[in-house]
Amino acid sequence: MDILFFDIYYLFNLIILYYVLFVDFYYVSLFLLSLKQVKHYMRRTSHKVYKDLNRSHLTPPVSLLIPAYNEEKTIVSNLLSALLVEYPEYEVIVINDGSTDATLEELVEAYSLHEVNVPIRYQIPTEEIRGVYRSLQYPQLIVLDKENGGKADALNAGVNASNFPYICSVDADSLLDRDALLKTTQPFIEGEDDIVACGGIIRVANGTTVEDGRVVSVGLPKNPLAIHQVIEYLRSFLMGRLGFSGINSLLIISGAFGIFRKREIIEIGGYDTTTVGEDMEIIIRLQKYLYDKKSKAKVIFLPNPICWTEAPSSLKVLGRQRIRWHQGLFQALWKHKKTMFNPKYKHMGLIAMPYFFLVELIGPTVELVGTILMLVGLYFDIVNVPFAILFILATFVFGMFLSMSAVLLEEMTFRKYTRVRDFFKLMLFSMIESFWYRQLNAIWRTMAFFRIRPNRKARKGAWGGMERKGLSQENT
Repeated sequence: MDILFFDIYYLFNLIILYYVLFVDFYYVSLFLLSLKQVKHYMRRTSHKVYKDLNRSHLTPPVSLLIPAYNEEKTIVSNLLSALLVEYPEYEVIVINDGSTDATLEELVEAYSLHEVNVPIRYQIPTEEIRGVYRSLQYPQLIVLDKENGGKADALNAGVNASNFPYICSVDADSLLDRDALLKTTQPFIEGEDDIVACGGIIRVANGTTVEDGRVVSVGLPKNPLAIHQVIEYLRSFLMGRLGFSGINSLLIISGAFGIFRKREIIEIGGYDTTTVGEDMEIIIRLQKYLYDKKSKAKVIFLPNPICWTEAPSSLKVLGRQRIRWHQGLFQALWKHKKTMFNPKYKHMGLIAMPYFFLVELIGPTVELVGTILMLVGLYFDIVNVPFAILFILATFVFGMFLSMSAVLLEEMTFRKYTRVRDFFKLMLFSMIESFWYRQLNAIWRTMAFFRIRPNRKARKGAWGGMERKGLSQENT
């Protein structure tokens, strides 16, 4: 009996080790793809003068959609960044999704809003729009007041109310760099490829100095939890989405900042109101739609258009956010499971979808189980030392390598963190995250599985809870 137990235990550990090595291979491949894409992007944009795009008649008008729910603390100051972007023609549509606080009242007072009678064309079904407001100060500002329906429903209402052929979704707690819109619409203007959607990078704003809706200096937050998120975002965007963009299999554009051609968004029925991960679900559905039409249009990611967002500074809020994200990932993959390993969808079906299932969805749980089994095995002396060393190298040490590589990639290219001490602090936190932050994330993402009901619709009007402290101060 004891021999059978040890054999099963050893086999199970061996399977987990091979799985971890498989995941590491995926990560290395993405890293190499990302390096290639960064070099290509830097070469093409090193001499680009974005002021020319600001004056060009080819620059398409854009509708910025900002869904808001209970954002009274930050909406007025954060909205300035959208109203003051450098762009020839755009409108800003704030969608107040039935807030129960003073979000609408704050907007009315700060921006001199008055109600207008404007017909809305309901190309996508949404909850009722109770009123439309325009600003006397900023002619490009429109505010919709609607019944609560959730973030996806709010975005659909914004699509219905928009007047321009391109839409840009921006979170209410986010700040755009002044030239972010110009940089993101550049591929649409150049026309080398048929682009239907383009996402920019999301960076952690905690620790920055914000004045009049603009990030004027960049620094690291004081809170260790927020610093780990800085590294996590760099790794996710510079070494993940950039790599998938290079093989035309990008499956997510962050809901905090992305530009879409409105025609395709309407054709696929807008954002899905039944999932909590509407930003990923709509990209998978859009990619599937393009493959089904045999279209050569692309969904791409650019590493330099920047949107700054407030990151959670407490374990409670961060855990709630990560559980929600993992639930959204599961729902999106489940809804489109027929594309998985389907050669009809090429790189998307054979590489990207399996990656998000095997690595992003179940990977944290497998790694957590493997770590626990290894520690138990070492304690009871049933795991040999060479096996334990190999597991540590494949998980902890390799995780350090990925995080440190992301920081180095940032330092060699865009270099937003210019102080030497910030660079060394990021490298230090890249080394220590494998010993607590990574496991914490794995626990939260494992917890998400116990709250998932694949066939149950998302609760009507649900928004992810996030306690705002505001970006006008050093908050973490």
